[in-house]
Amino acid sequence: MTADVTADVWLPLPPDEIEGLPAGPTYRFWNGEPEFPADPADCAFYVVPYMKPSGVGVRPLPEMRGVQVVQTLSAGIDHVQPGLHHLRPGVRLCNARGVHEASTAELTLTLILSSLRGIPDFVKAQERGEWLGGFRPALADKTVLIVGYGSIGAAIEDRLAPFELARVVRVARSARTTERGLVHPLTDLPALLSEADVVVLSTPLTDATRHLVDGEFLARMKDGALLVNVARGPVVDTKALLAELESGRITAALDVTDPEPLPRDHPLWRAPGVLISPHVGGPTSAFLPRAERLLVDQLTRFVNREPLRNVILTTGEDGGA
Repeated sequence: MTADVTADVWLPLPPDEIEGLPAGPTYRFWNGEPEFPADPADCAFYVVPYMKPSGVGVRPLPEMRGVQVVQTLSAGIDHVQPGLHHLRPGVRLCNARGVHEASTAELTLTLILSSLRGIPDFVKAQERGEWLGGFRPALADKTVLIVGYGSIGAAIEDRLAPFELARVVRVARSARTTERGLVHPLTDLPALLSEADVVVLSTPLTDATRHLVDGEFLARMKDGALLVNVARGPVVDTKALLAELESGRITAALDVTDPEPLPRDHPLWRAPGVLISPHVGGPTSAFLPRAERLLVDQLTRFVNREPLRNVILTTGEDGGA
């Protein structure tokens, strides 16, 4: 498909605030507002609004009859996949690899250390004016299992490196070898769970990973282990997790939940041994400069008819919608 470099580009960031955008396209600002900025049929390159409620980002897709590229600003693409069947064959879907690694890895370490060292208990004790001492688990000498060893999983391991771990175990969809060592295939996971003190979920949400963490998965985790989810809420079976938390056998730190947002009266809020953050792995001060660099690079490639980065699928091909 030939790139139409004079067509519209829809951006969820104000175009005049992004330095280096290539000349040629007409840039339209749309961040999920009820009114579209122009006719969606004229859009050739669509950047999906970031962190919007379900359904917002896919709303213009049925009318985008000429779109050639759909670019997310998230690592996951599950929020746009339901609308891809509206698109003609040959549309490239790209994710935001390179944008969220730093922020998500930072939060992962924050959740692990906060949970192990009892920071939530200290915060509550401070509110009561209580000096709450005692021994707590350290991250040092622990075995950490990373389930989903893509760019975010690798960034998490980079930040774990100084903490004197006993071992890092890596799992991805298929086996491979990296500079840091072996990556196990997903089929090895059942045998690896009992070794891990901390299990980190950083896998995409797919048909294969939905409810990957079910009752059987959780039962294989060792007593006292910590489950950390920075992936997507539905990777975990919430009912099964609640049962394990209420038994006190394991603990959890969750940046994502199912459902999400978590309703005020949901029992997960009050489950023992759980720390919940409201899906804030990506939205930090590190997001905007990295997102802008990605968009400038991708749009420059688009205008110059060069290969795009981060192409996850092409509609009508390779199992695409």
